Amino acid sequence: MQRVSRDAGFFLHWSDERTLHWTLGPELFSRDLRRTFAFVEGGAEKPAEPEAKGGPIGFSAASDAPSGAVALVGARILTMAGLKPGPIQGNPGVIENGTIVIEGNRIAAIGPSGSVRVPAGAKRVDVRGRTIVPGLIDVHAHVRGESAGLVSEQSWSLAANLAFGVTTAHDPSSDTATVFTNSELIRSGRKLGPRLYSTGTILYGAETPFKAVVESYEDALSHLRRMKAVGAFTVKSYNQQRRDARQMIVKAARELEMMVVPEGGSLLYQNQTQVLDGHTGVEHSLPVPRIYKDTVELFARSAVGYTPTLIVGYGGLSGEYYWYQHTNVWEHERLLRFTPREIVDARSRRRVMAPEGDFNHILIARGAKQIADAGGMVLLGSHGQLQGLGAHWELWMLQQGGMTNMEALRAATIDGARYIGLDRDLGSLERGKLADLIVLDRNPLDDIRNSEAVAMVMLNGRLYDAATLNEIGTRERKRPPFWWERSGT
Repeated sequence: MQRVSRDAGFFLHWSDERTLHWTLGPELFSRDLRRTFAFVEGGAEKPAEPEAKGGPIGFSAASDAPSGAVALVGARILTMAGLKPGPIQGNPGVIENGTIVIEGNRIAAIGPSGSVRVPAGAKRVDVRGRTIVPGLIDVHAHVRGESAGLVSEQSWSLAANLAFGVTTAHDPSSDTATVFTNSELIRSGRKLGPRLYSTGTILYGAETPFKAVVESYEDALSHLRRMKAVGAFTVKSYNQQRRDARQMIVKAARELEMMVVPEGGSLLYQNQTQVLDGHTGVEHSLPVPRIYKDTVELFARSAVGYTPTLIVGYGGLSGEYYWYQHTNVWEHERLLRFTPREIVDARSRRRVMAPEGDFNHILIARGAKQIADAGGMVLLGSHGQLQGLGAHWELWMLQQGGMTNMEALRAATIDGARYIGLDRDLGSLERGKLADLIVLDRNPLDDIRNSEAVAMVMLNGRLYDAATLNEIGTRERKRPPFWWERSGT
């Protein structure tokens, strides 16, 4: 056996009995076995160095953006602009009677209706009595659906997220070929779904067929180079058993200008060392029911992100069971419009029932509130437990832990954008930012559960009816059907 690739690859194949090919991102690599084995006729006595440079096979495609202008007139607007870490006093950044003008895919103007000029020819949408918030950013969104690089033209799981107002999703563990294909299809306008970012396949340290071995710094660099080549700007360091291996991954990420979002695996001391070693964030909850000043200050002062995923919280009964117990999920009309009934029924109809005091997610949420009050950054992550609706459950559970409604919304919007490095374009409603927003029938500052009352969603300047995902902005276009909506199925 001999190594032929410096950084691994995909789609291994032969063109003849001695020429091997593979791809990595936008490059095609080839290897004549005469460069590798002496026993091949004409082979070199000493193997050549593994291939590090391939031939370009990439291409460019235009990113989707609508033409024309849309004006949303008369709504209450929760801009989320200027919100910093720490406790929020009152409800800053609220425009009670506001107008937003979108030109193409960016916000051209925003402010009180009397001060914003609507351009001639813009499509005016009357949103009086409604509330507009930035699109939700789910930083731990396992969007699920397809796998193994086989992708469909329409994905119900992606659409379900968009229908519930999730306009940006970061998936910290997914099939590499599938998730980056979907990301590019969405960006080019050929597939409907939130802006999609991912770590791709995790850098898993336990013994599995896909173990990412890190014995040296060069190993760490190789793993990050191969993920960056396919489109990742984050990687997930997961169950790397040795601290020095985790540290080498972080160092390689700094060199390659990437981020590392680890998972602690329900081990508090590992969570703490992840923060001390400079990881971008900690994914999943701290596994203890109460945290104290040492841990609170460690998270807050380091500026590390904390995504507690209360919906699947460690250490006790997870948050999702609370909502299955307290709501008849199988009767949720919008959820069923975008999710196959057999998936909803299997999770919700025969539900776990427990006393209120057994729900551990509330204790976890209180710890998250402590970190947020100390100046730490707490994020929303729904873990893909129930596409779209799960993000709202996570938002409500942050509020159950003591966050104000505005603080919970900050976690779901601008702080999520900061965490994945996209806050210059996303996370708040400000002039010049990308036009990702939700139009709500009710005000979430009155009741956080009003976040679910989504009437319209705008993604990248395109306006959709949330009940159907038919486009209703500067052009009108009906959503393609899902497989169960087609005749004869």
